[in-house]
Amino acid sequence: MNQKTFTIAVLGGDGIGPECTSATVEVLKQIETTLDGVRFEFEEHLVGVGEYLRSGIALPDSTFDACKNSDAVLLGAMGIPSVRYPDGTEIAPQLELRERLQLYGGVRPIELFHANDTPLKNYDTGQIDFVLVRESTEGLFSGRDATFSPDANEATNVMRITRHGADRVCRLAFEVARKRNKKKHVTLIDKANVLSAMVFMREVFDEVAKDYPDCTSDHCYVDAAALFMVRDPKRFDVMVTENMFGDILSDLAAGLVGGMGMAPSGDIGVDAAVFQPSHGSAPDIAGQGIANPIATMLSAAMMLEWFEHDETLRAAKTLRAAISKVLADPNNRTPDMGGKMKTRQITQSVIDALES
Repeated sequence: MNQKTFTIAVLGGDGIGPECTSATVEVLKQIETTLDGVRFEFEEHLVGVGEYLRSGIALPDSTFDACKNSDAVLLGAMGIPSVRYPDGTEIAPQLELRERLQLYGGVRPIELFHANDTPLKNYDTGQIDFVLVRESTEGLFSGRDATFSPDANEATNVMRITRHGADRVCRLAFEVARKRNKKKHVTLIDKANVLSAMVFMREVFDEVAKDYPDCTSDHCYVDAAALFMVRDPKRFDVMVTENMFGDILSDLAAGLVGGMGMAPSGDIGVDAAVFQPSHGSAPDIAGQGIANPIATMLSAAMMLEWFEHDETLRAAKTLRAAISKVLADPNNRTPDMGGKMKTRQITQSVIDALES
């Protein structure tokens, strides 16, 4: 078999970001020893608050170029709330990466690994299992650079929905539903009863749905979706929505399965992808060795699937199986989930599961 090397740009980020990414790289190196004809080349680069304080630039050109030229990016949590740009906004180079690399689809799988991890009653392992697909380049976030005068009486942000942007993210959602091969059902989450931009997105969604006759589809208002996610999450298979709605609902979804430490994500573009946990940098626990690396590891499993190589597809299943095996024991939890394990301990448990 010909040797295939995948270059992975590793951006540790801020707070607990470097702790989670280093744990995940360790796991990936263990997986690498089992692969036939596939190797990983890890390249670490500076980004985030630390780099901003050092050089005044949160995402250096050299780091962006490395991301652009890599096969994928493994990204740690970004930003520290107490460090902000002069306009008052948080330092968020991950948003710049999404926009510059046109990573239009934020794919966020939600899966319950153990009944103890959910606040919902009567839900067991695997019974909460859906994917939220978030449009990541426009929507309400497209107005994030808007400024206002200190003596202003109002401030305005505009929600921008383009036909191109809505079309491609809706198609991604249907493709995700096909690959999951479960219900093959896609729900558009919108607010079409109030916002004309959402009416437009719904029209685009319905047109795209016609190209996927093997899938079913429906619509749900975002407020109702928040209710149904808590009352009846089994009704959902794949959801697709606007940027801001997706940002909010993905946190709610993570709360159903144990918290942000269990929420992976992949920001997908045409020829680039960034994989990172959905959680923040948690500076209050940084350096204590108690960060939960599971979301980053699950994001790495998504990255292995993105490579679309037979060996990495197999490795993704192996990694998920190892994580499932570890989490089958409810005692194997870090403090964010009510447990006592250190980052090092749960990482070693995953490695041990891989070896066995």
